[in-house]
Amino acid sequence: MSQLAEDAPSSEPAEAPTAAASDPSYDGLRLQRLTKSFGSGFTAVDALDLDVPRGSFFALLGPSGCGKTTTLRMVAGLETPTSGSITLSGQDITFAKPYRRPVNTVFQSYALFPHLDIYENVAFGLRRRRAKEVKAKVEAMLDLVELTSQARKKPAQLSGGQQQRVALARALINEPEVLLLDEPLGALDLKLRRAMQIEIKRIQTEVRQTFIHVTHDQEEAMTMADTVAVMNAGVIEQMGAPAELYENPRSTFVANFLGQSNLISGTVVSRSSDVTTVDMHGIQVSVPSGRTHVDGDRGWVGIRPEKVLIGEEGAELDAPGNTIPGGVISDVSFVGVSTQYLVRMPWGQELQVFSQNTGRTRMFRTGERVELSWRPEYAFLLDQAQDASAGAQRDGQ
Repeated sequence: MSQLAEDAPSSEPAEAPTAAASDPSYDGLRLQRLTKSFGSGFTAVDALDLDVPRGSFFALLGPSGCGKTTTLRMVAGLETPTSGSITLSGQDITFAKPYRRPVNTVFQSYALFPHLDIYENVAFGLRRRRAKEVKAKVEAMLDLVELTSQARKKPAQLSGGQQQRVALARALINEPEVLLLDEPLGALDLKLRRAMQIEIKRIQTEVRQTFIHVTHDQEEAMTMADTVAVMNAGVIEQMGAPAELYENPRSTFVANFLGQSNLISGTVVSRSSDVTTVDMHGIQVSVPSGRTHVDGDRGWVGIRPEKVLIGEEGAELDAPGNTIPGGVISDVSFVGVSTQYLVRMPWGQELQVFSQNTGRTRMFRTGERVELSWRPEYAFLLDQAQDASAGAQRDGQ
């Protein structure tokens, strides 16, 4: 039995259903104008359009309250949409009962049966359905999650990572069209969480089923997913491959939420088919046209801290095109693989620089004067009407 069948939907009745957007030619999961509003007037998910291809590993990423979990619960049938539609393999499942959907969910809490051994936990759904060949299917699933030797242990005898693999096996053995992962690694410590990221990706690659992973952890989403949708305030800010989102963010929220970014005020001087030239506090810098996301003449020049080179005054840095003199080191943090600097620029802003500790350059000290440089192809330009601090992770979040 699906874990979803053990939970009941908890929401107000929906309005009359919208016209079903049935498309038999599309075999993935499709959300159209999906909206969820609550009685207080709060809209958690706002007219969301989303296609998740069959067999893909898809992540919904965003901070608490962005709407990602509510979206997952509507797909699972645990929340009823206010409006919009959900179709799977061309069939409208918007108002289908949870246990009638070809969907299973793996939760952070595992929800294993403590009185059953691992074999029987995995076999539970098959036995409820009176399925055939239970033994062969359970053994194959235990082999997939590498727990064959633990089959007769109770959940309490396993580590957190092993329990999570049991939860995965129990969900996958029902052969759902879509497996929903609701912050599945949140209860694990950092080292184990990273190991499980690789393990879950391996399992998804082997079974070739659609996985939709909800998380607030950017590293987790980027490590595991083929496609990431960054959500904010009930809508998708940007969607694409992890590298695309990181290297070429289209909003300040994405630039700050995925890693860290230096955002520096500038004015567009000229545009060509290939390059946008920007005056940045009296220094002209170049941004590729394909990484320019502003229509007006005011923008934020963005550069990731690890893309910035740092050197002594007058040093020739291997990043021709954008060189910014006049910096003074204001803070130094040694973190092992890199040294992280804060550099106060002549216009008063502190820029972050992450310098790899390869041994090729010396470590700078607080108060030293330095120059910064970066290759133009690494920069991006965002609309200055957007909040430069949007999406930034703060202590305690």
